[in-house]
Amino acid sequence: MIEIKITSDPKFLTIVRAMVGKVCELVECSREEENQIILAVDEACSNIMKHTYHGDPGQSIEIRCESAHDKIELVLQDCGPPVDARKIKPRSLEEVRPGGLGTHFIRTIMDEVKYEHVEGCGNILRMVKYLHRKQSGESN
Repeated sequence: MIEIKITSDPKFLTIVRAMVGKVCELVECSREEENQIILAVDEACSNIMKHTYHGDPGQSIEIRCESAHDKIELVLQDCGPPVDARKIKPRSLEEVRPGGLGTHFIRTIMDEVKYEHVEGCGNILRMVKYLHRKQSGESN
């Protein structure tokens, strides 16, 4: 398991992306899966920064990444007020404008997505991706 704690400053997203990418390399997932998982985690962290912390760069986000032979599990935890998981929905894909597709990407990419609030701990987002192993001879 790898665990890091960052402040909610967007400049730290590069560190999160690098960590997730390295974990993906270690478990030998395909380049496509790696890029997708990185995108999902980046979007989730960005949503915490924008919607939970309202752009305050001094709040904390914990990211835990655990891998098994067939999956990667990522857990993001913030210290924000409770989030109503029923209200976390992407905008309509027919509505053409920038932004608003982060939750769509997360739910499309990841196989399991669960939001919860734990009193005294904050909001927890658990995401799981089941992996398709690289075939012998396949390169990233």
